[in-house]
Amino acid sequence: MFVVTGSTGQVGGVVARTLLEAGLLVRVVVRDTDKGAAWKARGCAVAVVPDAADAEALAAAFAGAAGVFLMNPPNYDPAPNFPESRRAAAATAWAVGEALPGRVVLLSTVGAQATAFNLLNWAGFFETALAGTGLPIALLRAAWFMENAAWDLPAAREGHIASYLQPVDRAIEMVSTHDVGRTAADLLRKDWAGPRIIELAGPRKYSPSDEAAGLSAALGRPVEAVAVQRETWEARFRAEGMRHPEARIAMLDGFNEGWIDFAREGAEHRTGTVAFETVLRHIVEHG
Repeated sequence: MFVVTGSTGQVGGVVARTLLEAGLLVRVVVRDTDKGAAWKARGCAVAVVPDAADAEALAAAFAGAAGVFLMNPPNYDPAPNFPESRRAAAATAWAVGEALPGRVVLLSTVGAQATAFNLLNWAGFFETALAGTGLPIALLRAAWFMENAAWDLPAAREGHIASYLQPVDRAIEMVSTHDVGRTAADLLRKDWAGPRIIELAGPRKYSPSDEAAGLSAALGRPVEAVAVQRETWEARFRAEGMRHPEARIAMLDGFNEGWIDFAREGAEHRTGTVAFETVLRHIVEHG
């Protein structure tokens, strides 16, 4: 039995489907019964855990698992000092230590090793907490998700995308959620001892200008990447409803300044097969 959290999302969904297609037993962890209905219809067991910080419920969900895929519920506007992520990390580590699954794969992120304040600090909390369990833990540090480009589709239809990644011709590591999910499912089916770090990127680096070109090709009209002035970010984010934009701003600075990147040393590096152009075409066709 393999346990998958985040099955209603893009990565967790790929993990669960890949395991099912391999003929393996899967238990999905969802926040309410309705979200598990489709998976139950596909033959999955369903564990309902409404609160990501409910350690006992998580332990029950993980019980008897050969492997567990873990995701942290995304929070793009965390309160100062990341209280929700800290509670979830502690609860998850306790649950893993109680249930003792055969192995654990955590969906972490590029830049998880960075200690400077930024939105991705949650990953360090989870990595550290899980390392303390002594179990075989794979920290899957994925690059910037290509599918984030879906947020830019409405503006691209008008001929431009507003980019916080700057300069717009600077390429960074990106990866498709499909490659992330398939890699996680592959790791779950392997045996190893102790902790390991896997850094996962796509076939090559891509820039906002590359995104604009790909959207242009898919839409059949010119699209330009336009840098959003740094001094306007906070006001823009607050206008969008964010209460604590500082962490997001720091993360973007980290990507732009280069201190959010793969560690390289001490990590395994894997390369996905899905090109950004393929993802962009899919976004346009289904957007």
